[in-house]
Amino acid sequence: LALLALLALPLAAGADCPCPEPALCRPIRHRPDFEVFVFDVGQKTWKSYDWSQITTVAVFGKYDSELMCYAHSRGARVVLKGDVSLKDIIDPSFRASWIAQKLDLAKTQYMDGINIDIEQEVNCSSPEYDALTALVKETTDSFHHEIEGSQVTFDVAWSPKNIDRRCYNYTGIADACDFLFVMSYDEQSQVWSECIAAANAPYNQTLTGYNEYIKMGINPKKLVMGVPWYGYDYTCLNLSEDHVCTIAKVPFRGAPCSDAAGRQVPYKMIMKQMNSSISGNQWDKDQQAPYYNYKDPAGHFHQVWYDNPHSISLKAAYIQNYGLRGIGMWNANCLDYSGDAVAKQQTEEMWNALKLKLWQR
Repeated sequence: LALLALLALPLAAGADCPCPEPALCRPIRHRPDFEVFVFDVGQKTWKSYDWSQITTVAVFGKYDSELMCYAHSRGARVVLKGDVSLKDIIDPSFRASWIAQKLDLAKTQYMDGINIDIEQEVNCSSPEYDALTALVKETTDSFHHEIEGSQVTFDVAWSPKNIDRRCYNYTGIADACDFLFVMSYDEQSQVWSECIAAANAPYNQTLTGYNEYIKMGINPKKLVMGVPWYGYDYTCLNLSEDHVCTIAKVPFRGAPCSDAAGRQVPYKMIMKQMNSSISGNQWDKDQQAPYYNYKDPAGHFHQVWYDNPHSISLKAAYIQNYGLRGIGMWNANCLDYSGDAVAKQQTEEMWNALKLKLWQR
């Protein structure tokens, strides 16, 4: 009887499985050769994603059991968001309780791991510096031990050079988790030169960031390239004839100006608005990025910088050349999934820009 009771335990544990087939509540164990890491912020747009590519979905919106079941049916992992105040994690007992709480949540929701998204300031000589590395290592150890095949990842800035005063132990964190998701966007968060509108993820600047991570000794297989599916709309104080848009000085973490002078706009809005622009689509050869200008009802000039399939595929070619772990985006909800014929083509082209085969010559 005791033996029968023990054998029944795994079935009882899956009794709350919300999927049509209980097997879909089991963790994904397969490790793909190429990672396509997708951030989802909610609603039901995930039903229109290109699931032929997706390997991981990081749930940054409300938990959706239907999404979990479907992702598992396609062999894709679904992971939690992990965020916590760095002041708290100095205490090892706090770290342990935070990890236990996240692990319990992952198990209850039949998730496959956690994406740690901490973007707070850290001083190089502070106790937070070592505590953050310890948190990542302890989280990874616990998840790997408790959920077979689970994945623990950490989001880092486009460059390891203390972006936004984030002094992290990048090599230690990379060693401590499965891989880093490099947020190759918001690269104008600290602008030290002229206060002018510029690309969100300029080509040379973006690739310099990866070179710096690799030079530190981080294995390229520990790096996933994050690309933006959104852009920035800047109000121009002055728009010159050669398209230079001067922007307001909005200081950020020591820098005199930043992309906070603009507002983030999803790709679906950009595609709609470009038709009514005064410039049409423009291409900046230095930054290898598209932009356009428009005039608002009040008569102010705006410049919108964004990424499109062309600018993304240029950067993505680096993945193959340097053997990175994969690609991903912030965020998958930014495209137009309405089914409108033009929107459908634009959306397909953005998903296709992630595909490795397109960069093979």
